[in-house]
Amino acid sequence: MTTTVLFDLDGTLLDSERDFTRILNAQLAAYGKPAVTTEQMRNTVSSGARAMVMLGFGIDDNDPRFPALLDELLERYDDCIPRSDAELFPGIEPLLDTFNRQDTPWGIVTNKPSRFTMPLIEKFQALQASQVVICADHVKERKPDPEGILMACQTLRCAPADTLYVGDHPKDVQASAAAGTRSVGVRWGYIPEEHPIDTWRADHVISTPAEILALIGS
Repeated sequence: MTTTVLFDLDGTLLDSERDFTRILNAQLAAYGKPAVTTEQMRNTVSSGARAMVMLGFGIDDNDPRFPALLDELLERYDDCIPRSDAELFPGIEPLLDTFNRQDTPWGIVTNKPSRFTMPLIEKFQALQASQVVICADHVKERKPDPEGILMACQTLRCAPADTLYVGDHPKDVQASAAAGTRSVGVRWGYIPEEHPIDTWRADHVISTPAEILALIGS
């Protein structure tokens, strides 16, 4: 029986694409590079900052310029957070309110470092009720490794088999499977074009946050 729900952050709870498009395009403009489109960024956000640099500059992470460009992008993002345009996806706030009223344990497991995650959580009252937040710098291995999910389960004292992990990327499903939790793929997130959601082999695929309520207790 499912008693606990864990979430990925960007693309699952939080729509942060506008922030990343803005900072990457500002960086690209500084180097005389063409801007990326919203569609390109939505296809890249859940793959992380490294993928954004590769997208914008057309280089791989073996390029000698890559480390400095990545550091610059992260600094730009750090500066952007106080003026963030990120929003909760529609339906997330009422879902979390329902969890809180029903005393359903829930938390966040993200590949985003805590230096970015915690200031964002502080901007959204609905996210502040999260009972655990596991970030990239809390673990030795990021998703698709299961370490973060297992750490969250241990913190909440819940069995992985009684836990849902909700995400918008194949690595979320892979991490969930490795941890022994039930995976939920969300259609509203930043679904990579090269990895259609129906190929992820998630235990459940949903189109709205409210559908998670039907999975609780099942």
